[in-house]
Formats: sequence, structure tokens, C-alpha cells
Amino acid sequence: MAENSSLIPYLVVSNAAAAIEYYKTALGAVELNRHKAPHDDRIMHAHLQVFGADLMLSDDFSEKMKMPCETPEVLGGSPVTLALTVPDAHALWAAATAAGAVVTMELKEQFWGDLYGQFRDPFGHKWSVSQTVKQVDPAEFAEKAAAAFDA
Repeated sequence: MAENSSLIPYLVVSNAAAAIEYYKTALGAVELNRHKAPHDDRIMHAHLQVFGADLMLSDDFSEKMKMPCETPEVLGGSPVTLALTVPDAHALWAAATAAGAVVTMELKEQFWGDLYGQFRDPFGHKWSVSQTVKQVDPAEFAEKAAAAFDA
């Protein structure tokens, strides 16, 4: 494996400029760069950092690639969840929902010991937020998991 290898999520959105502003407001993202398409106001590439991790995104250019649009809004959602582990889940949750996130799983303490919830951003991408609040031993985890899945 190359020394500088990485895995970076790359999102396609319906309005990259608005998505960048949302991610700054909701997630505290830092914009590293933004490149507009020639002869177009759309963004062909943007690079952000969220909690020190890279996130890249662009507007949809499916017509230029002669393929169908692949934004979550057009596809009816996304099967991918972008998972955030943070030191203060309540603060991030408050910022994300105030900025327009749609809650899909309430933020609450889960059987595995995390404060955890899920939301969908205004561009259709799914996010989870977690903060470890206690360590759960394997026997307790198995018991609580069984109870949760039997409910």
C-alpha cells in the first residue's frame, strides 16, 4: 500500500455551494479549496475537512458525463451513512438540526454505550453522530443487543 493512501468520501450534491455552507454551519467544516466549473457557476470540486477528516464534494455534472443524475434526491436517498464520532454529540446535533437536518433516529444513549443518532442533511446524505459515554462489557452488550433486536 502506498505511504500516502487514504479513503475520502466524495459526495455529489444538487447545490454544492449551499452544501459547503451547510457543512460549515452544521458540522464545523473547514473549506480547503473550491473550484468552479469553467463557464458555469457550479462547483466541479471542493475539499473540506470535518473534524480533521477529508470530505470532497461537487455539483452533479451527469449531463456532461452522459449518465443519469446520481444525487440522493433523484435516487430517493442514499444507502451510505457518513459516521461522525465526536466529543460533544449534543452540540453537533443541535447545530446540524438547527441548520436543517432531518432527524431519522433520535440522539439518545444506546445499548452499546454510545450517545447515538442519525440525520439526513438537506442534500439527502445520511449522517450518524456518536459519542462514547460508557464502556459496555461483551456479556452485557450481547444481552442488551438481544433485547433490542427482540423488541
